[in-house]
Amino acid sequence: MRRVLILITLAAVSCSGGSRGAADNPSEWLHVLRHKQAASAPNAPPQAKQVYADTLGAFVLRHPTHSRAREVYQHIQIDFARELASLGRYQDAVRIYRAVLVHDPKNVAALRGLSDAVDHLAVSHEKLMALEKGMSQRDVANLLGKPIPGWQVRNERPDTTIESWYYRRTDGGVAGVYFRDGVLFAAEENSQAKLAPLMKQ
Repeated sequence: MRRVLILITLAAVSCSGGSRGAADNPSEWLHVLRHKQAASAPNAPPQAKQVYADTLGAFVLRHPTHSRAREVYQHIQIDFARELASLGRYQDAVRIYRAVLVHDPKNVAALRGLSDAVDHLAVSHEKLMALEKGMSQRDVANLLGKPIPGWQVRNERPDTTIESWYYRRTDGGVAGVYFRDGVLFAAEENSQAKLAPLMKQ
């Protein structure tokens, strides 16, 4: 009983700064909070987090002026966009950041994330020239971003592992970056020309 009273109090506090429609539907907001509780639990499965995000998103659609719900939903959207970018899904991240900025044009995290994601949609000649032989995969990912899913090839050999990462270039075409056992050993700006810094011993 005490737990229910706490939830009702939380709902009332959260609704007080939002829309009249949300305040008139405390049971709907309680439903969102229950999913939040499940998603916040230790060892919560990804499905619980997805259900919470979907439930909160649906609530925001029905009550667009509920400021607290929109603020929390924007945080979830930004976290998801960051995760997509970390996987090389920059175009998807761009779409989410732009969706946040439609409602909150001055959102600093979304603006910064959008700029970074757009910067990684394609690589410039200057960034490719900054590559150095011996860099780790993490070093390359920090400089160029991770490749788009499906733009990596891994070849296991008896004595070594060769991995190829491919990137769109800002001027068109595709660049290739090649690792031997996780260490950068070669790169091509296009199929004919190897990058000069990588040719140095």
